[in-house]
Amino acid sequence: MVRFRPLAPWTDPRGGQVERVIIDNGIIAMEVISLGGIIRSLWTPDRKQERANIVLGCDSLEDYLEQQAHLGAIAGRYANRVAKGKMGIDGKEYHLDINQAGNCLHGGSKGFNQKHWHMGQLSDGVRLNLVSPDGDMGFPGQCNVQLDYRLVGNNLYMEIFAAVDKACPISLTQHSYFNLEGSQSTSNGNHQLQIDSTQLLKLDETGIPTDTTDAKGSLLDLRQAKRFADFQHQPPLACTSGIDNCYLTGTSGAELARFGRLYAPESGRSMTLYTNQPSVQIYGANFLQGTKGKGGQVLKQHQAVCIEPQQLPDGANQPTLAADPWIAPGDVYHHISRYQFEAF
Repeated sequence: MVRFRPLAPWTDPRGGQVERVIIDNGIIAMEVISLGGIIRSLWTPDRKQERANIVLGCDSLEDYLEQQAHLGAIAGRYANRVAKGKMGIDGKEYHLDINQAGNCLHGGSKGFNQKHWHMGQLSDGVRLNLVSPDGDMGFPGQCNVQLDYRLVGNNLYMEIFAAVDKACPISLTQHSYFNLEGSQSTSNGNHQLQIDSTQLLKLDETGIPTDTTDAKGSLLDLRQAKRFADFQHQPPLACTSGIDNCYLTGTSGAELARFGRLYAPESGRSMTLYTNQPSVQIYGANFLQGTKGKGGQVLKQHQAVCIEPQQLPDGANQPTLAADPWIAPGDVYHHISRYQFEAF
């Protein structure tokens, strides 16, 4: 049985109110807010069966609107980067909002993380809906999005459907910052990351794909789990101040495939990701420092880990990488990911 507890809404200085609700199935619990589809808190048990919040968040709506880290939000209309904020189809070029290193990142400066979503209740979770108008941050067509968060046993399911009335590339991801030792822990260093795939995108200095590569035998071969402290400060990752790399999953479609597992030895918590998305970006919170967190905490570099299932970065401009994120009118974008929480 899933229990629901509404919290007092926040007033948005831009207008309207932000709804907040806690959902609890007795094993895991989460707080969701209607701004950005944000997961503000996520409580899971450790090996002693004591629950603690494992994601980073903010104290107030004002702090969420101020921060640039996409804490806990849905990133879109196109997650990750679109090169130079340009893309085209059928002879028509679109110019998107440029907000990071000359590219469009996570849908632009006022992407889906900044939007009001309508939130309703499901029997085992919540459903959020968003209508993004034609031309929003430069993207073509009206985009209608349905987002479900559901708690099933020790699993969090996230499922997204989207449709457009003009051809548009769509890639939506959940951008939580995980620290499985608890959100008050100030380092991801002891976390161990294991990834089934060794196929990586080669990225230029601004994070745009240029090719694929096989990580076998390299620093980023994570088929056997490695501690973040053992690789995120190594010279090959110096240009991004830590890991900020995209692994290919080899899957696309309705079927969920195992991607890998994050493990925190002190608490014993683990999180295994299953997804139907063709790639997953791993980001070690390399530029988080100075962001306002919960309880007045000022967040630090490498305090958490983002594991972001998505379409390929710059997929709209990358046909040689077999990327085809364009959704035509009448088609439906579908993303489903399952986060399985255990403790050992």
